[in-house]
Amino acid sequence: MVLADLGSKLSQTLKKITSASKIDDVFLTEVLNEITMALLSADVKFEHVARLTTSVRTQVTLFMKKEGKYTNMKKIIRQTVVEELTNILNTEKTPYEFKRGKSQVVMFVGLQGAGKTTTTTKFAYHYIRKGWKVALVCCDTWRAGAFDQLQQNAAKIRCAFYGNPKEKNPVTIASEGVEIFKQEKYEIIIVDTSGRHMQEDKLFEEMKEINEAIDPEENVFVMDGSIGQACYDQALAFRSAVNVGSVIITKLDGHAKGGGALSAVAATDSPIIFLGVGETFDDLEPFEPKSFIKRLLGLGDISSLFKTVSDAIPKEKQTELAKTLKEGKFTLRNMKDQFQSVLNMGSLGTVMSMIPGMNSNMIPKGKEKEASARIKKFLYMMDSMTEAELDSLKPLNPSRIRRIARGSGTSISEVSQLIEEYKRFSKMVGKMSNMQDPKAMAEMQRDPKKMMQNLSGAVDPRMLKQLGGAGNLMNMMKGLGNMEGMEGMEGMEGMEGMMNMLGRGGRGGMRGRGMRGRGRR
Repeated sequence: MVLADLGSKLSQTLKKITSASKIDDVFLTEVLNEITMALLSADVKFEHVARLTTSVRTQVTLFMKKEGKYTNMKKIIRQTVVEELTNILNTEKTPYEFKRGKSQVVMFVGLQGAGKTTTTTKFAYHYIRKGWKVALVCCDTWRAGAFDQLQQNAAKIRCAFYGNPKEKNPVTIASEGVEIFKQEKYEIIIVDTSGRHMQEDKLFEEMKEINEAIDPEENVFVMDGSIGQACYDQALAFRSAVNVGSVIITKLDGHAKGGGALSAVAATDSPIIFLGVGETFDDLEPFEPKSFIKRLLGLGDISSLFKTVSDAIPKEKQTELAKTLKEGKFTLRNMKDQFQSVLNMGSLGTVMSMIPGMNSNMIPKGKEKEASARIKKFLYMMDSMTEAELDSLKPLNPSRIRRIARGSGTSISEVSQLIEEYKRFSKMVGKMSNMQDPKAMAEMQRDPKKMMQNLSGAVDPRMLKQLGGAGNLMNMMKGLGNMEGMEGMEGMEGMEGMMNMLGRGGRGGMRGRGMRGRGRR
């Protein structure tokens, strides 16, 4: 999750409000001062901070005049903070929506060093995975190696590519590439333009000429989120040169100065469509203001979480999972499906931040990639298994384990680790199947001690510790049923849905925390 320091500070302040025994003017001033300092230290523009604090104080004053007491004041303050932070990021302009079966051109602009070429690849990969026909055009004739970089990136994601290293006129390259891909009926044609180390007249003139030649449906400005309030002038300069339709902010992963980029984008009325949150091609996170703010504050985003789970797991797989949980029969094929679902959900840190009371910091820096790599290695091993081995409930014998190790390029000890993981998974599913019975569920809800025992047995102890213990997990799950966004998610409601998800993310993803010293070096 980006802007981790800011989110942590604001979350602590909101917790202070929740635990306060008395809220008066002195306490409110103290809270607002803490919020102000946190936002300013993250380079959020002063005008936005001043508006937020004024709005909170106004809401509290109006509520006091109406009610004459501080009842529900904690909720009022929290809601106002969320609303005002969201308003900073809301713009009147809406991003362009692509249409199936039609050729649409997107031009990427930005300064050199912002990660524009990598971002165009991430953008292309995002839509390729959704089934769109996408092509990349390299018009960067300024930076040495730009052609080779984008050509290699395109090959890695299996995307159509056009460039001409012998041609020095970027307008000619853009026109040729766009025309070729339009004739070949590509739906999204992405044009990567040149950048400079600073805003120059030649750069803007070049962008204008390319813009006129290819007439793009959308211009995307790629902004380096680590440069703080300098983002404001940069965004204004690019918007005056071309009609910036939307923005992608890069280098926000954990950077304290990202607030400058967020407020600059809002000030120039250009909606953020994605955040670059890592180095790999799938580290591009769709942006929605309210969801972003709620997750930043540790309030979670259940509706986005369920949408992520729905997108990652086809409906037939959800039905199969529900049947498996009910019967308590769990095969290696089932585990393979769950591991693949974890990877399809994207960043584990992002998924964690969608759960109320949790945040991406629960996965230490570097451990997320380690966990994903371990899951991928498990999938390689299961790809080397026969259909019968994947569907069998019986343990694999030593000769089969040796064959699987040879076929997947792994060691016998690593395959044995996979088998041990499967045994733990299977045991957990058995416990969860007991929790599917309505009578058993009702009994456990009446008996908190029994509920705690079942939770402790169903969730990885290390993950349970990260969640603050079984008691904290139970409290968190009790509140899920009343949260916004719960409706319409078949098979994922309430406690059952949460336990299913913990089964995927907990065993498959979070066990990466304990991987030190395991596997190949």
